[in-house]
Amino acid sequence: MAPLRGAEELHEDRDGDPTAGPGLRFFTWEEIGQHNGRGTGTQERWLVIERKVYDISHFYRRHPGGAQLITSHAGQDATVSGGDGVMVGRGLLRSGFGLRGGRGWYPDAFVAFHVDKVLVSKYLKSLQIGELAPDQPSIEPTKNKMLVKDFRELRAAVEKMGLLEPNQLFFFLLLAHILLLDAAAWLVLLYFGTSLMPFIVSLVVLTISQVQAAWLQHDLGHLSVFGQTKWNHLLHKFVMCHLIGASARWWTLLHSRHHAKPNCVQKDPDVDMHPFLFTLGKKLSVELGIKKKKYMPYNHQHKYFFITLPPLLFPTYFQCHTFYIAYTKRYWVDLAWMMTFYIKFFFIYGSLLGIKSLLAYYFIFRMLESSWFVWVSQMNHIPMDIYYDNNLDWVSTQLKATCNVEQSLFNDWFTGHLNFQIEHHLFPTMPRHNYWKVAPLVKSLCAKHGIEYQCKPLLMAFADIVHSLKSSGELWLDAYLHK
Repeated sequence: MAPLRGAEELHEDRDGDPTAGPGLRFFTWEEIGQHNGRGTGTQERWLVIERKVYDISHFYRRHPGGAQLITSHAGQDATVSGGDGVMVGRGLLRSGFGLRGGRGWYPDAFVAFHVDKVLVSKYLKSLQIGELAPDQPSIEPTKNKMLVKDFRELRAAVEKMGLLEPNQLFFFLLLAHILLLDAAAWLVLLYFGTSLMPFIVSLVVLTISQVQAAWLQHDLGHLSVFGQTKWNHLLHKFVMCHLIGASARWWTLLHSRHHAKPNCVQKDPDVDMHPFLFTLGKKLSVELGIKKKKYMPYNHQHKYFFITLPPLLFPTYFQCHTFYIAYTKRYWVDLAWMMTFYIKFFFIYGSLLGIKSLLAYYFIFRMLESSWFVWVSQMNHIPMDIYYDNNLDWVSTQLKATCNVEQSLFNDWFTGHLNFQIEHHLFPTMPRHNYWKVAPLVKSLCAKHGIEYQCKPLLMAFADIVHSLKSSGELWLDAYLHK
């Protein structure tokens, strides 16, 4: 066996003999874990892909999928961190597991995240600094080796069953009913006038159209509607930018990070509300209390939740943030598409409503849309474990952070099939109409490995958001006062 050599020795080799070849340099998992870019030690960032070690310290800011996404895996193995990919950069393969290569199966997130393998290989070649030592396992000690193996087999079976293939008629009907509702909202005011009752009916119809469009753009962002990436991207811009008025690439930037590390503080943007608005998770709440930090009266957060996050997320934070990111990152195409939404909205509704009524109409439907979205999106995550990244395997990471809601025709439609949040997180590119088919297989996998598979009624899921916030607030208060 070749001797293990540390990072300093390797750098000395390169600096001392610039003409020397790259050689074979070996690292341990412990050494790689120290190069995560955090803490008081080295600020270098390394990661592992297929046992090869890469230094991304100077590359991560240029990563097409965003710096924060790739650095969330710094000091870790990025090979088996994912299931079948989310939406990194400008495109990716539709699935990661089941892809054939020169060395057999490639069951990894990395392959799923990148389409142009030739271009990517050029980047990787210049970033590689060594390999895992021969005596080091291919899977990190913090990850369940048997669970990883069984999930890879499940993923291969899912592909063979055709569960990653979309039914385009299903998505066409979804888009058709969204467009019909969008038109109906305006026609109600046109034919029945702008008195109170038509005003309310129009608001409700437009809200339904907008939320259903939000679920459809989610499908498109996950590349689960068309077999070709470019068509998913094109329709994604139409639905997200033109029908909703937000940036598709802004959503992709944030949502990719959410799927990579769900409910991991400082890595998942969906829990960035901790600690400035809410305190989340049991352990985090106790830690915050012990540190005597109080940004809000957290012991009352289950009360002020109703008047803050649900009604105000869209018309305030999201509204500003999507324009800010699109402008600062120069998403000019998205901005142009977004402007078509506002031109259309203020032209067709402005011809029927006065300026005050028009602004009221806009902010009310945004608040209704926001409330619907927040309750649905948070029911699967806030009641679950929220803590720092423990670098677990893909399945364990997703199951700790997600839960399901019971299936029914109404629940499927109302939540955009996000009542199958577990299946969605395990198979992000799977078309939503196939979640119910893979659910029994996922349950069997969880039962085999002793992992809890949570599924609850819709109203209980909503109530659990409030109960979780109340519990976290009480834990914070107890630690704040007595520890």
